[in-house]
Amino acid sequence: MASTHDHPGEQAAQDPIKLIAIRDAPLSVDEVLRAVGDDAAGGTALFVGTVRNHDGGADVDALGYSCHPSAEDEMRRIAEKVAAEFPVRALAAVHRVGDLRVGDLAVVVGVSCPHRGEAFEACRKLIDDLKHEVPIWKHQRFADGTDEWVGA
Repeated sequence: MASTHDHPGEQAAQDPIKLIAIRDAPLSVDEVLRAVGDDAAGGTALFVGTVRNHDGGADVDALGYSCHPSAEDEMRRIAEKVAAEFPVRALAAVHRVGDLRVGDLAVVVGVSCPHRGEAFEACRKLIDDLKHEVPIWKHQRFADGTDEWVGA
């Protein structure tokens, strides 16, 4: 009997990057979940980043995201790096730009892999690297009238 790792489903897909986008419209968890669906995947991990009502001990009223024109290319570069490091069957990442309210979805990423541990690790690496390396900036406006810029 062949080793389970010899089965094609245990390997990374040929073209696992299914969706990479920066949008100025509301994001959909369902869209990302559909994009990473794969019959060979035993684990699918999603991360959904939402606008929270506080940061650094201050109340947040609203925020806006803006990005460099190269941001989507950088997202793809990071996705390719994650897909090369893990046996990714499918990967998707979308980030919002523009003005957002508390509770809005700011980023949704998903990864499917043959096993759950790989999916969790790949998803965490994907969102962590996106947050640290993609030139997307957040402009937070606080209830006390102050504001700040945060970003990669």
